[in-house]
Amino acid sequence: MGKNSRERHKAKRKAAEAAQRRRAAGKSGPDDPLSLFGVPHVPSQRRIAEQIIDQAVHAQHRDETAELDRCRALLTTGPGGATGIQVVNRALLAFLLREVEHAWRRGWQPAELARVARREYTTRHGRLMVDAIAAQMRSYSTATVDRRWQSQLAALDAQVWWAHDDHYVTAWGERQALDRVGVIAIMVEVLHLLATLPAIEQVGPMPGTAMSAAVVPPDDLDQRMIDRVRALLAKAESTDFPEEADAFTAKAQELMARHRIDHALLVAASGERDQPVTRRVSIDNPYEAPKTLLLQVVAEANSCRAVWMKRFGFTTIVGFPADLESTELLFTSLLVQATRAMTQAKPSIDKYGRNTTRSFRQSFLTAYASRIGERLSAATEGVDREMTASAGAAQLLPVLAARDGAVRDAFERQFPDLTEHATAINNREGWASGRAAADRAALHRRQPVAHE
Repeated sequence: MGKNSRERHKAKRKAAEAAQRRRAAGKSGPDDPLSLFGVPHVPSQRRIAEQIIDQAVHAQHRDETAELDRCRALLTTGPGGATGIQVVNRALLAFLLREVEHAWRRGWQPAELARVARREYTTRHGRLMVDAIAAQMRSYSTATVDRRWQSQLAALDAQVWWAHDDHYVTAWGERQALDRVGVIAIMVEVLHLLATLPAIEQVGPMPGTAMSAAVVPPDDLDQRMIDRVRALLAKAESTDFPEEADAFTAKAQELMARHRIDHALLVAASGERDQPVTRRVSIDNPYEAPKTLLLQVVAEANSCRAVWMKRFGFTTIVGFPADLESTELLFTSLLVQATRAMTQAKPSIDKYGRNTTRSFRQSFLTAYASRIGERLSAATEGVDREMTASAGAAQLLPVLAARDGAVRDAFERQFPDLTEHATAINNREGWASGRAAADRAALHRRQPVAHE
């Protein structure tokens, strides 16, 4: 064979090898070397699997039952038999990890993703989401993961329990006692959920980014205040006397209000930049609306603004970091107190013999939240008057007004379009009992719950 012939054969082999690599990577185009020799492009198994997954997610979104069934069947059997099943398994896990990361970039956090999967579908969907989160977290060093994310991951028990990613889909099905048809259905549903979640406000840094000052633990002064508040609220939760619980709760609110003012004056005097931040608090069924109302009145008493995102079951709160900490701490305690008082109160049977437990408790919690809102506001206003007199209105009022304005502006930027819905009150006994549990005083005003 002459030199020129050897060179031509060598060039053909290189072109064929390059084309094979392109097909394996799912690439094609008019510059495919094999097209020069009349060889048609054949997609790789991986590319075929990815296309089927894409089609399945789109069919799920458009509610095209026949197309969805067809795609699920193809993913169940795999393109090309046994090897195709393995290719599908790898592609499914890769899709899950990619969509989890995309959801994080749109503002979602680990606990929120797991919760919304359970809320929109089932606990199995939530378990699948936790596994995808655990697998994706392998990409990040622990040192670059925000402490709040680490806390969420620990609470979720997010761990990579499977031996190898190639075996995950099969192992998960065995663990959940599901056949492959059921596994594929759940995976497509979770992929669709992840792909369609809206963008929400970023709360803290994503994994892999530099840690910011916003995630530094509070200083000793803040920690001492928090410890004292926790001690007061623990006493409020443990006592069997409503008046005593109210006194401890009011004292905790006064302490937080004093700290808020002291902190605002300290920041103003030092010239530091202190900006409002965002936090989300999960609100669980039953009785989400009155629980949300309780969180809103606590937030307002602590100079924060809150909005309920009803579909996803959480409330977004905007405020300064110390005020957000106070809000969540007090809300958690009050919810414990309210739940205990509610379960001790016994609803009656109506005149038609029907059980009124649900309407009683809905009305009870709404009344409780309304009255607590007034008590907290009164406690805060009392501290504001006292501190203004001692610090001087000329010094304090502009500082507090500027901070309130900053919170309002930040909140309105995030939520320019809100609607308000009143919580239904249809059980007089529950309403009266809830008011009595909060404070015995008369209160007839109903407060709206804002949600997006």
